[in-house]
Amino acid sequence: MPNDRPAPVDTPRTPTAPAAQVPAPPPERAAPLPDPGPGPTLRDPAAPADRAAPAATTPSALASGAGTRAVPDPAAPPGYRAVFAVTEFRAVFAAHLLSLLGVVVSELALTVLVYDLTRSPLLSALTFALGLLPYMIGGTLFAGIADRYPARRVLVVCDLLCAACVAVMLAPATPVAGLLALRCLVAAIAPVFTGTRMAALTDILGEGDLYVLGRSLLRIVSQSAMLIGFGAGGVLLTVLSPRGAITVTVVTFLGSAALLRFGTRDRPARSGGGEPGGTLLGESLSGARLILGDRRVRALMLLFWAPAMFVVAPEALAAPYADAIGAPPAALGLLLCAMAVGHIGAELFAGSALSPRHRSRIVLPVAAVGLLPLLVYVVRPGLPLAVAALVLAGAGAAYVIGLDQWFVDAVPQELRGRAMTLLTAGLMTVQGFGMALAGLAAEFFPVHQVVAGSGLLGTLCTLLLVVEVRRTAPGRMSDTEERDGADRHVTSG
Repeated sequence: MPNDRPAPVDTPRTPTAPAAQVPAPPPERAAPLPDPGPGPTLRDPAAPADRAAPAATTPSALASGAGTRAVPDPAAPPGYRAVFAVTEFRAVFAAHLLSLLGVVVSELALTVLVYDLTRSPLLSALTFALGLLPYMIGGTLFAGIADRYPARRVLVVCDLLCAACVAVMLAPATPVAGLLALRCLVAAIAPVFTGTRMAALTDILGEGDLYVLGRSLLRIVSQSAMLIGFGAGGVLLTVLSPRGAITVTVVTFLGSAALLRFGTRDRPARSGGGEPGGTLLGESLSGARLILGDRRVRALMLLFWAPAMFVVAPEALAAPYADAIGAPPAALGLLLCAMAVGHIGAELFAGSALSPRHRSRIVLPVAAVGLLPLLVYVVRPGLPLAVAALVLAGAGAAYVIGLDQWFVDAVPQELRGRAMTLLTAGLMTVQGFGMALAGLAAEFFPVHQVVAGSGLLGTLCTLLLVVEVRRTAPGRMSDTEERDGADRHVTSG
C-alpha cells in the first residue's frame, strides 16, 4: 500500500502532482490520457492553459545549470534509468537512502534504550507510536513552510534540526521523558521535509513521467529499508550500545543535509515568501482548507489514505496471528516482510513495464481489488497461504504510481508543497490509527477475523472513493459544479 517509509514505523524521510507538456516525448513516455486532470476548485478559470507548464529542460541541460526542470529526453535511456540521468535526483536519492537507513537503525536502538532505562514494555512500544502520532500536527500546522521558503533551505534546515534532536538524545543526562519528547519533535518535522521534497521533485524532474518514476524509486527504497534496516540495526546492537547505534543517525542526517545543500539547485519559494502580513500558521491552515475543500483533490487524497489505513491490520497483528496458528518464530519475519516484497515487485513492474497510459488505466481497478486478498484470513490460513495473501495485498500498491500523476495534476504549483505535506501527514496518521483500531478489535474478536474484516471494510470504503474519483474526473463535472468551484476559488483568494 502507498507509503514513503518502512511500515509500520515512521522515519523523518517519509514515509506519499499538473503534468507539464513536454516537447516530442517518446512513445513509451507519452503523458497519461485517461482521468488525470486537475480539479476545478483550485485552478484560476481565467488563467491560460499553459500557466503551470514553465519552460523545461533536458537532464543534460539541467546538469549544466540551464532552465529549471528536467523532462524526458528522446536520447535518454528509458524507464528508471532516465531518472538517474538527472544529476539533482541522484543527490536526492542518495540523501534519502543514507538518512532512511540511519533512522531505521536509530528507531530500533531508541526502543531498546528506553526499555533498558525503564524496563517498561508500554514505554518501549510508545517510542514506536510517537513516530506516527505527531505527523498530523506537524503536517497541518507547519505545512506552509513547504511553500513559504525555498525548498533547498527547508530540506537542509529540517535535516540539521533532526540531527540536533538526535544528538541531544545521546546525552546520558537526557531523561526518558526528554527522549520521547525529542522523538515527537523529529516526527513533527518529518512531514514538512517529505512534503517539501515531493514538491521539489516536480522542479527537478518536471511534472510528468520522470516525476512519477522518481517518486516510485523513493517509495521502493522506503519499503526496502524495512527489509534491510532492522536487520542492520540488530547487527549493530550486537557490537554497539543503543546510544552508539543512535550516533549513526546523527551522521546520516548531516550527510543528507550536505548532499541536498551541494547537490541540488537553489530555487525561489513557490508562494513568493507568503501572503503579505500572513502568518505561517494562517497560511498552513488556509492551504489545508483550500486543498481539502476541492472535491477532486480531496477524493484523490482519500484514495491514498483509505487502503493504507486498512492494509496495516495484518502487520499490526502479525505476532498474535503467528502464535494463533502455531507457526515457528521465523514465521513472524515472513509475515512482516511479505507485504513489502509484494509492494516492491509490483512498483518495479508498473514503473518499468507499463507506459504512463497503462499506469493511469490501472489506478481505479487495482485500488478497488487491492485489499481483497486479506479476505483469505476468514478461513484462518496457514503460513504459506497467509504469506501469499500478504504478497498480493502488497502488490495492490501498484495503483499508487498512477495516482501520483493524477494528484500532481490536480494541485496548482503554489499549493503543491502544502498539499504534499498534508498528504504525507495524513498517510502516516491513518496508518497509526489503523494499527490501533486493529489492536483494539483483536481484544474482542479472533485475529484472523479482524484481518478479514479489515479487508472487507477497506474494500467497501475504497469502492466508494473509486466512484467519487470517477465523478470528479475532468470533463465529467457539471457546469454548475464548475461555476461553484470558480466561485469558491475567487472568494478564497
